[in-house]
Amino acid sequence: MRPAPFPQLDRRAVAAGLAALALPGCATTRPESAASTAARGLCLPPVKASPDRMIRAVAGLRPYRKSGFVVRRDTLGDTALVHNYGHGGAGITLSWGTSRLAVDLGLPGHTGPVAVIGCGVMGLSTARLVQDAGFAVTIYTDDLPPATTSNIAGGQWHPYGHFDRDSVTPQWRAQFLAAADYSWRRFQLMIGDAYGIRWLPTYNLGGTERQLLPTFPPENHELTRAQHPFPIDRAARFTTMYVETGRYLRQLIRDFRIAGGAIARRKFTAPGQLAELPESLVFNCTGLGSHNLFGDTGMTPARGQLAILLPQPEIEYAYTGRFGYMFPRPDGILLGGTFETGQWDATPQDADIARIIDGHRRLHADLRCPA
Repeated sequence: MRPAPFPQLDRRAVAAGLAALALPGCATTRPESAASTAARGLCLPPVKASPDRMIRAVAGLRPYRKSGFVVRRDTLGDTALVHNYGHGGAGITLSWGTSRLAVDLGLPGHTGPVAVIGCGVMGLSTARLVQDAGFAVTIYTDDLPPATTSNIAGGQWHPYGHFDRDSVTPQWRAQFLAAADYSWRRFQLMIGDAYGIRWLPTYNLGGTERQLLPTFPPENHELTRAQHPFPIDRAARFTTMYVETGRYLRQLIRDFRIAGGAIARRKFTAPGQLAELPESLVFNCTGLGSHNLFGDTGMTPARGQLAILLPQPEIEYAYTGRFGYMFPRPDGILLGGTFETGQWDATPQDADIARIIDGHRRLHADLRCPA
């Protein structure tokens, strides 16, 4: 399954949205240019892709909507309800941005405590922004990390697999650009070991469309056959951020609790139950759960399967494309993957995991040093 491309947008149509989401005083960090690094002709150490190095296999269900994520304000009687869900494979990437959009829809004119439904990356990001605005927050959730879909995410900052370009509106495209811009800069404030976020050079090995937007990620650099080590004629290279999701979510929960937040375990089966909460403003960050809870039939799971191998600290690059993807993290080497729409079974399939590992093994067996 090919990832969804970045849309081509009229920048003037979203200028106001970008200004509203701006992070004052935040300068965009520019890592070293990929072209200069590629020109060194560095050899890349191979990933030891074999079944005997696998720590575990996992499968997650991405909350995919052809028409893109939902950020919208509704009402339930006297309760204001703001939706923030349906991000497909771009949940980590867009989390701060769409949460910013949602908070800006919900907070103006509100007084009193606030409820957030869901404790994945979207719920935690929304809750932290509400706290930053000075409100008391309770997160109501059925599952806590590490038992959330966000924990299984690969953690690459790159909007992927979250809309069908023929199904979205110009208004949604404007939301997307504003959210991506804010999120790109917000994550840069959190680079380092505390949140498990770092920059990595990344190779695009073809089979995916990648239309870049200004300021993020830094520009693609096309490489000749002599400038990369992979067994294909053409590749490209860019630099982006990677998030160690387990560490990142644990830190967000710590931040939330330090700021006075409360977490209550509760499962909701009908929208009316939200109106019974003591808070008069509720943010719905239930992801795929909105399919049943709010009857969003446009929501469908897109199963992603991963083989996680023992860590290799010497692997300081990543890749995506026709061979799948490889993201190195301190907690393991992530090999993917699949994008299986309509599949509700979150169980890794032995045959698929074996195929993923073998595909990466064959790729690395053919690595060579650039000329």
